[in-house]
Amino acid sequence: MELELTGQEVRVETFAADILARNAHDDSVVLIENQLEQSDHTHLGQILTYLAGLKAKTVIWIAPEFRAPHLSAIRWLNEHTIEGFSFFAIKVRVVRIGDSPVAPIFEVVEQPNDWDRAVNKKVQSAQSEIAKVRTRFWEMYLDKYPEASRTSVKVNGSSSMWFNLLPGKLVFGRYTASETSGVYLRGPSGGDVQDTSALLEPHRQILEARLGVELGPRDIWFATTSTPHPIGDESHWPDAIEFMETNTKKFLAVLNEIFVEELG
Repeated sequence: MELELTGQEVRVETFAADILARNAHDDSVVLIENQLEQSDHTHLGQILTYLAGLKAKTVIWIAPEFRAPHLSAIRWLNEHTIEGFSFFAIKVRVVRIGDSPVAPIFEVVEQPNDWDRAVNKKVQSAQSEIAKVRTRFWEMYLDKYPEASRTSVKVNGSSSMWFNLLPGKLVFGRYTASETSGVYLRGPSGGDVQDTSALLEPHRQILEARLGVELGPRDIWFATTSTPHPIGDESHWPDAIEFMETNTKKFLAVLNEIFVEELG
């Protein structure tokens, strides 16, 4: 679930719900109740009170340990409430490796029947729709700038249209995302980030000055520039395409000057 925080310590009569959120998928209310100790009857009662008072459709109860009667109660609620309501029991623990900061580990110990199957179905459906949108976007791009198809890999609903600028060394691409779109320069997938750093580092000053972006390292990504043109809003597509094409020409002009021998 993609959640948006809407409140903390939300009052319901004499109690206060820990976290209240909105499920961005269907705009329903999600209640998250946290415990620092083993589950108890008090918190179970509070959850049922919040469920009614806050009109929550999803309840997530988090604790380090759950007693068997409370897991049975969560299971019963999932089996006997009407469709649309979901109840989760999630065990939390913390781990530390060496001197690293402690990190939380969450284990789902109770959830609605067929939850995984339902989620996968929704995800696959959403991915299918997103792929269709991306395909239409890239088709519009290539209709206006058909020369881009001669170097880039076939898009097929992908979030990016890219090509090997320097085979095995540098990749240049255009990308779309839910909130932004733009262009990027990175090392090859699966390549050693240090190799890409060694290639670009001697030219850092001129690249940053001419491209107007900072070089990494950030995993295998080294330079990106973006604009707030979300792929989901078709009215933004012409502006996004022009932004990508303008920056494509700028990036490639600078890179061709720097790597003139390698690019031939």
